[in-house]
Amino acid sequence: MNEFTSFDLSTLDTRTAHGLLLGAVSPRPIALVSTIDKEGRPNLAPFSYFNVFSTRPPLCIFSPNRRGTDGTTKHTHDNVLDVPQVVIHLVDYASVHATSLASCDFERGVDEFAKAGFTAIPSDVVAPPRALECPVALECQVREVISLGDEGGAGNLVMCEVLVVHVANRVLNERGLPDPELLDLVGRCGGNSYVRASGDALFTIEKPTATIGMGFDALPEDVRKSSVLTGNQLAQLAGTDHLPDETSVNEYKLLELADLFIELEGQGTALERALHKHAAQRIEAGEIEEAWMTLRSFNLG
Repeated sequence: MNEFTSFDLSTLDTRTAHGLLLGAVSPRPIALVSTIDKEGRPNLAPFSYFNVFSTRPPLCIFSPNRRGTDGTTKHTHDNVLDVPQVVIHLVDYASVHATSLASCDFERGVDEFAKAGFTAIPSDVVAPPRALECPVALECQVREVISLGDEGGAGNLVMCEVLVVHVANRVLNERGLPDPELLDLVGRCGGNSYVRASGDALFTIEKPTATIGMGFDALPEDVRKSSVLTGNQLAQLAGTDHLPDETSVNEYKLLELADLFIELEGQGTALERALHKHAAQRIEAGEIEEAWMTLRSFNLG
């Protein structure tokens, strides 16, 4: 079981609290945001206080926090108050170092597109340009900017209504939707750490919408208290809505488990552990029904 260290945020300085929160709440998607100032000069900056929050209306929110050193607002914040339009880009692995470079606190009016090596191209319906290199760009109208305070580290929630979504053809799947493997996006963690959402980092979990699972509390006690099965494996078992019938279990036992029962005859504890290991392998192979029949076979032994 976990043991915890607890932190009272009211006793921490801003820098420590910032590091604690961003280290704990991770990974976070990165919004690379382009804006323009009153003179029409472009600005480009990344923010990891960001996500999508609604489909109808289509809304994203990002937060350019006040600088922790002196509490001043960032150029992006000031720009959206003057010109309430933005382009939010999603950041892939190929552009992550350029995105990091764009986070430098350049002087006002400096073009981060040029500094970070991004190619600025015209947007369709908003004034700020978009970056050609990013696989996804969301042209947005700013609905509201909500200030959360005046001290250093205080957030400013920029509520953006998405008007147009641009997705590079190279990252679309056969259904015309973004493919996570092809997107190869990165997320922000604490400190200098990032995560790459591709390859072995990607996995699938079927949503529990077709059936209502039995839940942990309905698992047989010997399964729920298993010393072999992990929490994730138990949850997959708990996501099923029934136990296999006795006939199916007996047939499976004779066909698949006979050698194991013969080898460990009379060794109850060793047999139970071996069956739980076998069930764990079946779960990892996506064979939940077979895992259940393995587990229930012990009670018929």
